[in-house]
Amino acid sequence: MSFLPGTRPAPADVARAQADKAAREVLIERFSPFILRVTTRTVGRYVRLGEDDEVSIALMAFSEAIDRFDPERGGNFLAFAETVIKRRLIDHFRREGQRREIPMSSLQSEDGENEAQMPLEAEAAISAHQERTAQEERREEIERLQEALGAFGIRLADLARLAPRHRDARAAALGVAMLVAERREFLGYLRERGSLPMRQLEEEVTLSRKTLERHRKFIVAVAVVLSGDYPYLKTYFRSGGED
Repeated sequence: MSFLPGTRPAPADVARAQADKAAREVLIERFSPFILRVTTRTVGRYVRLGEDDEVSIALMAFSEAIDRFDPERGGNFLAFAETVIKRRLIDHFRREGQRREIPMSSLQSEDGENEAQMPLEAEAAISAHQERTAQEERREEIERLQEALGAFGIRLADLARLAPRHRDARAAALGVAMLVAERREFLGYLRERGSLPMRQLEEEVTLSRKTLERHRKFIVAVAVVLSGDYPYLKTYFRSGGED
């Protein structure tokens, strides 16, 4: 089998993959970037080989597409494989949401070609799966942040109470937190000593030491978020912490 990664395999290549296990493995390996790309677009987030169940489902779907493709008819194998991958991923999403499965025939276009259009119901299943995934990721993110803040004697439940009430004061405190998160020496000080480098901050910002002390826990909490792996909460604080 001789083709470059990313090019469309000829029907004869698919026929060899149908008859020979080694040729099938070569075909799957060569088009693993295509499989990952289709999976990423379908689930709406970046996926990794060996880490995400969706990738395993997509690999099996690609192998299924090899078996189902008719080399004698020719046509675009990759378009057909993309349809099968999306179909199996959608089936997976619906099983999670206890939705009924839509047959392959519902994805075929009227002219009988291998290319297909995704029905609105399938798009709704994907959207529901994406929302469930996002909710789970947000929940895990909050649990990790609660543990991280505990090391500084801060409870996540108190964060709203600790935030400055006035918009200008809150914006100023957020600015200090961003400075701490972005400056290596400030962040290192915070992580090593568990406190803010007050003297250095006084030289960098216009806020008084008294104000820094008053908003210390809020600044520390936001700095922890901005310097850590908290993508959802980062978006909130970078927008100014407004609802």
